Amino acid sequence: MKTCYIFGSALGFPENFKPQDGDLVIGADGGYLKLESLGITPHLTVGDFDSLREIPKNCEIIKHPVKKDDTDTMLAVKIGLERGYKNFCLCGCAGKRLDHTLANIQTLSFIAEKGGKGYIFGDDFMATAVKKNSISFPKSQKGNISVFSATDRCEVSITGLLYPLEKAEITYDFPLGVSNSFIGENAEITIHKGTAIIIWDR
Repeated sequence: MKTCYIFGSALGFPENFKPQDGDLVIGADGGYLKLESLGITPHLTVGDFDSLREIPKNCEIIKHPVKKDDTDTMLAVKIGLERGYKNFCLCGCAGKRLDHTLANIQTLSFIAEKGGKGYIFGDDFMATAVKKNSISFPKSQKGNISVFSATDRCEVSITGLLYPLEKAEITYDFPLGVSNSFIGENAEITIHKGTAIIIWDR
């Protein structure tokens, strides 16, 4: 599946990153510098360019004013959606500032609302939003995993983890789904109603 890769300037980058034919690589403002350090030229760079000394000349540029409603990451996601992408990987989009990290987690929910799949590639974690769908993990997956409601409430079933659930209700204001664990079994999390943010160890 072709993927839209969006690079920010915070933490969390895939090792040996190499885009495939049909992928779209976007530098979200200062993320252009990270791509440059990896020897990768993005297809385009978007943002207000407050993090760059000069506007790049070797890729498509979409410039926005500093005073705007969307974050640079959200601007990049909207461009990806407009160009037909449904699968998103947000790299360098977590870790430096909590407010930006939370904004990017909210962006995962926006992608899910638009019928897409989005993933944050954190320094030591992965995150995604699941709306009325399931996500599966292999037996080899290790570490911890947490499920949080991104809507007022959501209905969740969990199999193959330390703490299973069967159509349990979790709400946005109580962290019932925090710190579950992989136990060497095939695991599946199903969101029957609502949208959930799922975060797990890399």
